[in-house]
Amino acid sequence: YTEDGRKILDMASGIATNALGHCHPKVIAAAEKQLHTLIHAGHNILYYEPYTTLMEKLVEKTGNKYKVYFSNSGAEANEGAMKLAKYATQRPVIISMKNAFHGRTMATATITTSNAAYRKNYEPMMPSVYFAEYPYLFRTPYKMEDGKCPKEYFTQFDEIFKKIVDPSMVAAIMMEPVQGEGGYVVPPVEWLKYVRELCDKHGIMLIFDEVQTGFGRTGNLYAWQTLGVEPDIFTSAKAIAGGLPLSAVFGKKEIMDKWAKGAHGGTYGGNPVSCAASLAVLEELYEGGVLENVKKMGEVVRGKFYDLQKKYDVIGDVRGLGLMNAIEFVKPEDNAPDGALCAAVQAEALKRDLLLLNCGADHNNIRLIPPLNVDEATLDTVFQIIDESIAAALKG
Repeated sequence: YTEDGRKILDMASGIATNALGHCHPKVIAAAEKQLHTLIHAGHNILYYEPYTTLMEKLVEKTGNKYKVYFSNSGAEANEGAMKLAKYATQRPVIISMKNAFHGRTMATATITTSNAAYRKNYEPMMPSVYFAEYPYLFRTPYKMEDGKCPKEYFTQFDEIFKKIVDPSMVAAIMMEPVQGEGGYVVPPVEWLKYVRELCDKHGIMLIFDEVQTGFGRTGNLYAWQTLGVEPDIFTSAKAIAGGLPLSAVFGKKEIMDKWAKGAHGGTYGGNPVSCAASLAVLEELYEGGVLENVKKMGEVVRGKFYDLQKKYDVIGDVRGLGLMNAIEFVKPEDNAPDGALCAAVQAEALKRDLLLLNCGADHNNIRLIPPLNVDEATLDTVFQIIDESIAAALKG
């Protein structure tokens, strides 16, 4: 609600953070109750019930293979993941992906390539970082046969290991299992499986940045569970506490156990109020039927996007998993990115009281990020406005 009384439908969800929408009563109740019990103690001083209970539940929900360390933000968790990989392997090199977004701290900005502005004026960046191509198949420069992922996305690692860095020097290959800021790009599962096998072959840690994909966004608690490719280390933030600051580094037990006492830490990580809120979100995901809703409503969203694509030739691509979906605006004559049209659609939608976010290096994708408990009636309203907004933007 704006100060002048406008009621705006929010399809940004705090950039995928407000998992259950704004001010969900169960999240408020859990946080409020905890405020009267313990606001802060410091997990390196003592353990407290919401912290340990949340850890236990997350370990259980991820197959009892991982240990968890709590931090505050996605960038902090991603830095922790890199530190863990380097510590566990005693290797210096990180391979990241082109088009990636991992954060804005120095280390995470170093492995971010979705926008040069995030790195401008901060050189020199963290050393020993190299980049591989992420399979953005809608704009692939390589030849596709029978719709399969081009071989170049696989063979590039041979080139990297032969000409740039020996695999024995690589601590981790780090990626988003679905690229977020880079355009909501869903990679082929066979490519993810290949990278998993490659890491196993060379003793390299596979790190998934699940800051945006995690905590139910793709229909499972984490996207690696949806895609069927298990990382060695993964991170979680954004939706994990329903809007309160919290993040986590997950590492397989044998990896996490290599982290010596005092090798990593922080003051506010695992704040009791945030942990209590996270437990409330977790309960809703599983016991409130929200994960099933994500799968069902995700199909609804993609169906409605495909209907719009048939209607408007300026929609070049529809992609997504669960409730993480996007459309890409193009110039029909040559398929070039049309960021101006995307911005116009956003502006028209806001005139109609709908808040939308864009993404992608060319800012030509509308990403739809509803709360995970969104219903079909709300989506009907959203798509009516999107339809009207595209028509108005094209007319303008």
